[in-house]
Amino acid sequence: MSERKTGKLLIFSAPSGAGKTTLVRYLMDEIPSLEFSVSAASRKARKGERHGHDYYFLTAEDFRKKIANDEFVEWEEVYEDHYYGTLLSEVERIRNNGNHVVFDVDVKGGVNIKKQFGDQALAVFVKPPSVEVLKERLIGRNTETKETLKKRLDRAVYELGFEDKFDVVLINDNLEKAKEESLILVNNYINNKH
Repeated sequence: MSERKTGKLLIFSAPSGAGKTTLVRYLMDEIPSLEFSVSAASRKARKGERHGHDYYFLTAEDFRKKIANDEFVEWEEVYEDHYYGTLLSEVERIRNNGNHVVFDVDVKGGVNIKKQFGDQALAVFVKPPSVEVLKERLIGRNTETKETLKKRLDRAVYELGFEDKFDVVLINDNLEKAKEESLILVNNYINNKH
């Protein structure tokens, strides 16, 4: 009886505005065997968001029940009753299909997933060239108020302190170069050339 193929895990974490989501989307387009791990969230869907596609939308009560039942690989209460996390069932579903799981998660989530899966996961920290460049990128998004910009930058400075907990630090100072480097890195990892 042949053993079912189990996919590997690819964790991408970064401070907000470092470019991780852009890199993840690029990799998903380039490598067909990558499948995005949809996170769970205890908030209502925003306009255009779909359950099971953007997030698994749960009530705070349902989220806490799943925490109590150890149904999460990682989770965090970002604000009171605002939870985000990765369901173990989502990871197992993707791996059992023989695909590789891609996580686009915050730094704490990335560290927690790496701790849990060890060598089965490649943890990539996407780093902006500087906090000043990060600030310019966040301002360029045109989605931040002065207050939210300060919060994001303060959090980014805190999150930059976690880079040594990741397997690889990828500096995104040139998007095309970062795309190229991430593609080589991921292909080598999933093809066991790490």
